[in-house]
This record gives sequence, C-alpha cells and structure tokens, in this order.
Amino acid sequence: MEKILLIKQLEKYPVFNLKKIREITGKTSGYAKLLVYRLKKKGLITEIEKNKLTTNNDPMVIASNMIWPSYISCWSALRYYNLTEQLPQDIFVITTKTRKKRIVKFNNIKIIFIRVRPKYFFGYRKERYGNFNIFIAEKEKALIDSALFKKISFSEICSIIKNNLNILDTKLFLDYLIKIKNKTLIKRFSFLFDKLDIDVYKKIKRFIDSKYVPLDYALPTKGKKDRKWRVIENAEL
Repeated sequence: MEKILLIKQLEKYPVFNLKKIREITGKTSGYAKLLVYRLKKKGLITEIEKNKLTTNNDPMVIASNMIWPSYISCWSALRYYNLTEQLPQDIFVITTKTRKKRIVKFNNIKIIFIRVRPKYFFGYRKERYGNFNIFIAEKEKALIDSALFKKISFSEICSIIKNNLNILDTKLFLDYLIKIKNKTLIKRFSFLFDKLDIDVYKKIKRFIDSKYVPLDYALPTKGKKDRKWRVIENAEL
C-alpha cells in the first residue's frame, strides 16, 4: 500500500497502534514497525508513547482518546465552555483505569491522568471536536472535579461560578455533590451558594456535621468560622 493511501486511512483514527497498521496493510508485525519508523522519520506520524501513534496534532483529541473510559476535566473543560479566559498548559484526564505513565507530553502540553474510583466517574458528555469525538466533563462536574482533586484554588472556582451563574445548572450541581457525598466539598460549595442567595440548606443539611473545613484548601486555615456551614472563611468571595 502506498504511504499516502496508508496515511489517509490512519487519519480516520485519533490514536492508533501497530495492530491497526497491520490490519490496514495486511502485512507482518516486522513490516508494520518498519513503516512506523519511516513515517515517523518523514514527520507523517507522531509517537505519543509506546505503541500509541497519531497523525493528529491537537492535544485535546489525543488526551480524550488515549485510554477508555476517560473524560477531560478541570481547566481544559472550563476553557472549552468559555468559563475562563486562561489557556491551560495541562490537560487533566479522569479515568478509572490504571496507567504506568501518569503524565504524557504532547506538543508541549502535559496530559495528566487522574485515576478515580468508579463513584466519581460520571457527569461527562460526548462532543464533536473537529473531525473526532471527545469525552468531556459537564460544566458543573468540571468545577466539582477541580475542587475534589484540588487542581484549581477554591477562590478561583468561586470566581468562575459567580461570573457564569446564569449558564450553570444549580440543581444539577447539587445532585452531583450529593452523589459524591463528600462532606467537605458540600460545605464549601453550599457556603458559596448561600452567599449567592441560592437556598440549598434543606437539600444538603444532612451532610453538615460539626467539623470545620477551610473554604480554600490552597490558603492558610485562618479566618472567621461560619457556624451554619461549618466553614472557616479563609478567602474572600
């Protein structure tokens, strides 16, 4: 098969391996390896990591197709929805699978894999992105993931929510928080919603115990104690 025809076939796949090349060409493993070597040398394909190859140069496409199940979250998802103007240098990928290599660098972008328990793996959607599908967190889940895994300061998360409250689904937000059942997370977000005049107390009061938690995990634990939500106000909203 001519190289140009092979490349056209491979362009249909965001990420592929030697097995896929063997299937397309009908050749042996040795021949497929030789093809990969030659195509890499000509700059027609890129090796992402061992036995993971691509003709694509978009880190978002690569990140979403490296492992399954997985979805993109945190900064990259928030930027995708235009909830922030910051251009993320890292792409966080949530997965339930174990990987030997937690960080992969592609086109000067770090793709960082966060392994989670199945109970945290929800709240994502399939989106058409260029010529491929990607899996990405819902807006609300991207914000929750950012706090749950401490990838964005809670002060920044509060600012994003305040600036985009009109396009966020508060009910869905609370449903996701309750599904996770993380009391610390619930206290922090409930405190914020209360400050934004959104009544959530009846729905989440069973999760408010006597333990105080800092509002922002990225700042020193000093400040006024809010008795209703058991939050230490160590950040300005």
